[in-house]
Amino acid sequence: MEHPSKSKLPPKELLPLRVKIDEIYHQILDLLRQRNEVVTQVASIKQRTGFGIRDFVREKDLLEDRGNRAEQIGLRSEVIESLFRVILWASRDRQASLGAESPQETASKTVAIIGGNGGMGKVMTRLFSEAQNNIIVSDLDTTITNVEAASQADVIVIAVPIEQTIEVIQEIGPHCKSGSLLMDVTSTKSAPVEAMCNYSKGTSVIGTHPLFGPSVHSLQGQRIALVCERDEHGWDAWLTTILHGRGFSILHTSSKNHDKAMSVVQVLTHQATEVLGRTIQKLGVDIHETLEFTSPIYLIDLLMAARHFAQSADLYASIQMNNPETEHVLNTLRDAGEELREIVLSQDRTRFTELFAEVHKHFGNFSEQALEQSSFLIDRLVERG
Repeated sequence: MEHPSKSKLPPKELLPLRVKIDEIYHQILDLLRQRNEVVTQVASIKQRTGFGIRDFVREKDLLEDRGNRAEQIGLRSEVIESLFRVILWASRDRQASLGAESPQETASKTVAIIGGNGGMGKVMTRLFSEAQNNIIVSDLDTTITNVEAASQADVIVIAVPIEQTIEVIQEIGPHCKSGSLLMDVTSTKSAPVEAMCNYSKGTSVIGTHPLFGPSVHSLQGQRIALVCERDEHGWDAWLTTILHGRGFSILHTSSKNHDKAMSVVQVLTHQATEVLGRTIQKLGVDIHETLEFTSPIYLIDLLMAARHFAQSADLYASIQMNNPETEHVLNTLRDAGEELREIVLSQDRTRFTELFAEVHKHFGNFSEQALEQSSFLIDRLVERG
């Protein structure tokens, strides 16, 4: 049966109310525009005074006040809190894009982006250009070569596919200026960092891994891992200042610790998603039919699986095939799958309950945090229909 809202025209008496609602929306948009103008002034003051973009005390007080006011006038405080969290996020993003946390005295450098026309290359171009640096881009379709770009630059960023990274390092490493910074953005760190140290002389070497994809809507609050392997020229402080100024959350780590963590964060989760997607495909599941019966959790899993397979197979293959911990992680995943399969097929509820308790104990207090945050995500997903 067709839904009534899809088969009938709206009642006539509803039309003037919709006009009033649209007028209110226009007023809200204009107020947000005015707020945006004030945020521009705020960013200028913060840059001049060195006051940070995010003020957690101010945000806490603001959200509490808005929630209380909402309750007093008959609005749901949790809905108003969600609304203002988005507004605050947008404010922080604008302040960061205006350089609110970038010191005015930061010296401009010449930055070469090798692979600058690719997804992450464009992100790096945007990042360093917003920080008032001069940008040189080399790629397969540019007239300038990788070597020419690297030899002219103070900072060289290698943003090519993982499987090409070592080859490009070997190509440009000997041509980097003494005292320059050589860095990469690949999702594994041990091999690229070692290669950058071996094939360049007199340069600082910092391996980076942006823990997000190039399709993100904002850099504000994104995490990035830094492996400062060799720095005799103060480049770590320079890079950290730029990243912090753009709103990044920075994690300094080692190549070994990074790759071990990524074997779980990327290899394990990507493989589990691929197993789910492959199983759905092999079962011949009618996706649209299952959506008629969907729960929020199934929808989240399905969205992530579909999103995964809509992206680059080469990227995910490289991530999983280049991590030194891959075999150990995937063997453990296989063993865990076999263990659960045996428990379920044998209908061993006692062992199933014991396994649940063991895993819950391992997650510890994070379980309660996960319940709260996942409930928030589910609510937002349900709201979008």
